[in-house]
Amino acid sequence: MQLRAGQVAVVTGAASGIGLALARRFAAEGLRVVLADVEEEPLRAAADELIADGAEVLARTVDVGVREEVVALADAAYDTFGAVHLLCNNAGVGSGAEGRMWEHEPNDWKWAFSVNVWGVFHGIQAFVPRMIAAGEPGHVVNTSSTDGGIAPLPTASVYAVTKAAVVTMTESLYAHLKAERARVGASVLFPGPHMLRTGLWESHRNRPGRYAKQRPRRTPYRSLEQWEAAMKEAGQDIAFTPVEQVADLVAEGLAADRFWLLPGSEHSDRQIRARSQSMLDRADPSYLEHFILD
Repeated sequence: MQLRAGQVAVVTGAASGIGLALARRFAAEGLRVVLADVEEEPLRAAADELIADGAEVLARTVDVGVREEVVALADAAYDTFGAVHLLCNNAGVGSGAEGRMWEHEPNDWKWAFSVNVWGVFHGIQAFVPRMIAAGEPGHVVNTSSTDGGIAPLPTASVYAVTKAAVVTMTESLYAHLKAERARVGASVLFPGPHMLRTGLWESHRNRPGRYAKQRPRRTPYRSLEQWEAAMKEAGQDIAFTPVEQVADLVAEGLAADRFWLLPGSEHSDRQIRARSQSMLDRADPSYLEHFILD
């Protein structure tokens, strides 16, 4: 899909991080942008910034885990701009789960799934039928993660499971769009190749009451800055990928009509090969041993 001035892009989780970087990149290409986020004040600040730079913007406060709110977002986008050409299902959260999987609170899983999985599904159902019916070129980009989307991350299993689900959902969407001979494509995004400075680390601040934790955490939440400081104290240097680089990857991938929006990374390639070989060999997942030893 070629990005052209006048097209309309919808981005969820658009108030910060990857979502805001995507919105800025699309606006710079002359697209009209629809920003959706659960945080009202940062969303308004993001919208004001883009408007000041000359972009046409619609901003809506949306909890993507609530189907009715995503449908209302689609209605507002079409009422305002008359079309949607690009949908980025980007909103995501952590989970706050602690301990082994059997010790997790069900609400940790319910909340993560409501945003990371159901949020993507709600976006597909609310927008894709209208995008297909319009008969114009369009595209859906669903944000996954190398943590789960490529290989399991047992130390953050809830998050990893949701991101694995996003990959399979996007593969299925791709197949369904091809079967319909639709002019709408699909891609799955793996931000990286390194760590990213996003609001994911503080996503617990937006956890809705319906998914509240039912017992106190054993350890306090750590911000990205606190985690980074702890890593440096332990003698480990952490590399970060600028979110603008992720937005560039998406724009380039759209132009090349790529399904896998996966940056080059020796680490990721090793994970892919190790997991694939384990399956082909019908062998135990030895690539997880360093987690088992923890």
